[in-house]
Amino acid sequence: MRILVSNDDGYFAPGIAMLAQALAEVANVTVVAPERDRSGASNSLTLDRPLTLRRAANGFYFVNGTPSDCVHLAVTGMLDELPDMVISGVNHGANMGDDTVYSGTVAAATEGYLLGVPSFAVSLVSRNASDFSAAVQVALDLVDRFVRWPFREPVLLNVNVPDMPYKQLKPPCVTRLGRRHKAEPVVRGTTPRNETVYWIGAAGPAAEAGEGTDFHAVANGMVSITPLRIDLTHTAQSGAVTNWLLQ
Repeated sequence: MRILVSNDDGYFAPGIAMLAQALAEVANVTVVAPERDRSGASNSLTLDRPLTLRRAANGFYFVNGTPSDCVHLAVTGMLDELPDMVISGVNHGANMGDDTVYSGTVAAATEGYLLGVPSFAVSLVSRNASDFSAAVQVALDLVDRFVRWPFREPVLLNVNVPDMPYKQLKPPCVTRLGRRHKAEPVVRGTTPRNETVYWIGAAGPAAEAGEGTDFHAVANGMVSITPLRIDLTHTAQSGAVTNWLLQ
C-alpha cells in the first residue's frame, strides 16, 4: 500500500507529522507538502516559475509551491509508481461548506483525484487544536476500510472530525456541503509607512446547517464524510440559459 501525504499547513505542521507516523505502520508513506503555510491556496498551480523539491531532516519532502503543486509534482514526476491513495491533512481547522472552494487541504486531495488516485482530505474542526489523535485514528480507520473494500473508481472524500476524544465520536455519516453566511468585512490597517493594507475577514457562520449537512454532523459529534466531484456544470440551469439565448 503506497500513500502520498500532503497538506496546506506546511511540512512542519503537527497534524501531518502525526498522520504520516501513524500511516507508516500500515503503508509505504511519502510526504510531499508546501514549504510554508498555504492555507486558502485552493487549486492553484504554479506556472510562472520552476518548483524546487527538497528533503527535510525528518524525511519529508517540501516544495516551494501550493498544495496542488505538491501532489502534481509527486504523482507526475517524483514517484516511480502511482500511489494507491492520497491523503491530505490532518488540517488544523474545518473545511466544511463553502470552505472547500478555498481550501488548500481539499485542493491537494482534489489534485490526486484528478490524476486518477482515490483521495481523502482530513480536517480537525478546531481553532486551537493541540491533539490530532482522534482525526489521525479516523484517517487510519478509513484507510483500513479502503484496503478491505476499495472503490471501483477514483473517489474524493472530504472528512471533517469533531475536536473530541476518539472514543466519544459518534459513527461517521455521509453528508452534503452546507453553506456559510458571507465572510466578515475586510480588516483595514496602516503600515509604518502610512500605507493602507487589508486583511481578508474571517469566514461567516453557518447559514445552511440543517440535518444532513457537514456542519450539522460535526456539531452533533459525528465525523462528516462528504463525497465531492469536480463537475461545475449547473445542469439545472441549462434550459433557462438556452431559453435566454433564444430571446
